[in-house]
Amino acid sequence: MDFTLPDTAQAVQEGVRAIGARYDHAYWSRLEEEHRFPWEAWRDLADGGWLGLTVPEEYGGGGQGMLELAVACETLAASGGTGGIFLYILTPGFGATTLTRHGTEEQKRALLPGLAAGDVQFCLGLTEPDAGSDALSIRTRAVRDGDDFVLDGQKIWISGLENADWMIAVTRTVPAGDAKPRTSGFTLFLIDVKQAAEAGTLRWTPIPKMGSNVVTSSQVFLDGVRVPAANVIGEVDHGFAVLWDVLNPERILAAAGGVGTADAALDVAVRYANERVVFGRPIGANQAIQFPLAQIKAKAELGRLMTYKAAWLFDNDLPCHAETNIAKLTGAQVGWEAAERAFQTFGGMAYSKEYPVERLFRDARIARNIPVAEELVLAHIGTQVLGLPRSY
Repeated sequence: MDFTLPDTAQAVQEGVRAIGARYDHAYWSRLEEEHRFPWEAWRDLADGGWLGLTVPEEYGGGGQGMLELAVACETLAASGGTGGIFLYILTPGFGATTLTRHGTEEQKRALLPGLAAGDVQFCLGLTEPDAGSDALSIRTRAVRDGDDFVLDGQKIWISGLENADWMIAVTRTVPAGDAKPRTSGFTLFLIDVKQAAEAGTLRWTPIPKMGSNVVTSSQVFLDGVRVPAANVIGEVDHGFAVLWDVLNPERILAAAGGVGTADAALDVAVRYANERVVFGRPIGANQAIQFPLAQIKAKAELGRLMTYKAAWLFDNDLPCHAETNIAKLTGAQVGWEAAERAFQTFGGMAYSKEYPVERLFRDARIARNIPVAEELVLAHIGTQVLGLPRSY
């Protein structure tokens, strides 16, 4: 597929692929078992400039776009780092892309160089116990108090907080019941995580989970977190437009991770199907093994093209809500189908931790539920693309 990419994206693909080759499936499986962040891979990616791709050059970054970032995320996943896609979603996606588009000059000068160098990490505080896919129902409040805002509320499934220096917190500065329209009254803040934790106003508890344990996901409690008004991203009460510029990159990168996961699963499945001999021939010669893998290959290429299209639209400031949703849907589905088919190809050996299939299987499944459930994606396509009536 290199011929479809501009030179900049091809350079990213080659660079990240070279780093990915240093961190094989055994590395990612070991870190998954240890519940440990991939600091070695993180530092190599940072030193190569592959984390600061979307940071403008004047702040020490690569000055590239979402297409290049998506290619980097896809390539890392394809190398075996399927849980490692959070390295791209959290800091380059949430942090660098959001600040580059919506940060003040002071915020950019203070944070973007560290983001580009890999010395600063970000997370996003959006989801709440009673507000997952229904982001309009969040209850975390931010109230003005002199030159500060005071934040109170609860967030859940916040990934990467244990290493984060900053959290982008999505709050209500106008209660949902008073907001007209409902998309008004949102404000996004930069929370200094370590400062708030030391003050005792921000606490978190890790959530035991099935996979992707190279990054912790936590329940978070905000109890009087003080944030300077200078840390508002965008405008007070008008943060929903900024939020879309957070969510669309998240969906594009999740789609890229899904396609990369499909590549990784296909690679291990095809190699095993060529090597495993049963009844005197490789099992890959059997159409029951071969045809499903060929079908997934076709789906992966289609998902890849839609992901690239969504990223290109985003980079060119064109409407891309439908495309990011379709990319996320197809990327997540083909990543899961590839992992499931690889599992079946390995037969009983798929259960063995000797092979990476069981980890790919666990990492791939969550993408159909996050960052947005595929049912809500289908509802968006049905109502906003096809023009069918709403059911909610």
